[in-house]
Amino acid sequence: MIRSKRHRIIVGIIALLLTTLACGNAAPTSAIPPKPEISVFDSGRTVYGFFPSPPELTTESLLSTLDGIHQHGDVILVQRPVPWEAFIEASDAESQEYTDLVDLLTVASQHNLEYILVIDPLNGLDRRQFASLPAELEGSNFGTPEIRAAFKNYATRLAGDLQPRYLGLASEINTYADAQPADFENFVNLYRETYAAIKAVSPQTQVFVTFQWDDLNNVIPFDIADGEPFQPKWEQIEVFEPQLDLWAISSYPFVVFDSAADIPADYYTPLLTRTDKPLAVAEGGMNSRPIGQFPGTPQDQSDYLNAIHQQIGSRLDFWIYLMLDDINGEAYREFLAQNGMQSTADTILWFAAVGLREMDGAPKPALETWDQIRTE
Repeated sequence: MIRSKRHRIIVGIIALLLTTLACGNAAPTSAIPPKPEISVFDSGRTVYGFFPSPPELTTESLLSTLDGIHQHGDVILVQRPVPWEAFIEASDAESQEYTDLVDLLTVASQHNLEYILVIDPLNGLDRRQFASLPAELEGSNFGTPEIRAAFKNYATRLAGDLQPRYLGLASEINTYADAQPADFENFVNLYRETYAAIKAVSPQTQVFVTFQWDDLNNVIPFDIADGEPFQPKWEQIEVFEPQLDLWAISSYPFVVFDSAADIPADYYTPLLTRTDKPLAVAEGGMNSRPIGQFPGTPQDQSDYLNAIHQQIGSRLDFWIYLMLDDINGEAYREFLAQNGMQSTADTILWFAAVGLREMDGAPKPALETWDQIRTE
């Protein structure tokens, strides 16, 4: 799926980039970041935030982005792959990836930001494959004992050490269900086992997976059609029940509609009657200018935000917009090429205008819409 490829590229870059920038800012400590005395998660309102995506590939840009997120949000969402090799044997393994994550969360806490965690075992550039598998595990699936052990051990480690309020165990998992229906059942079983393990060490952690709403709704024009448009594949969500503490979606409707004004007034509302559990938007966005084949205007961004707010805002536990700032697409493209991803380097340019601010921090009109929604 083009959209899935596009946003996964930037998520993958951010994971690598933030490791370099955050850990270069101070000596790694691996100390668990302190929790605030009063958590925003206890405020009784929707929690707002962004992926911590800096416009430039510098430490200064990252720190400035975290400052900006604190001004316009409450949390960051950090989405990282599983350190497979390190966690096959035990949950208390030594792992540089784990250390880097903790250090990043510590930097975020210094900017008065709490966090939501999502573990993403899959390769977003090809949802049929896993991410970051060591050579000895190539060809594995969710039925492979080593995969199951590493996944469960890592999730349990995060839950036990960090006691996060929210912990996602996969991103847009319905795309994997479409690509690998046989192995999807293995994942569901692994999810249930991991859910129980998390609750044993951190009962208050809310566990979930995310679902790509536009795909679930069968409306992406260049995707393989496998259902009636606007007839959601509810079975791909409900198979996780009752071990699903909230229903979290992603949505990028600029791949579906010519304008955000074309988003139907009932596009998201089916979620309200299908479940009585809390809802969440775990990622999403709109371009403020046309990018390649996809439309975008400043008004589209505001219309997109208002569509979500008016249709499902009253039920959202949290709402994550993909990026606060536009990015330097050329710099990101060069970074990709230098890190062995030349074949997809050009694709990053499609994301350059998703932010609610320009690269220099100048607000776009939709930032005011976002702030009004957040503070009303």
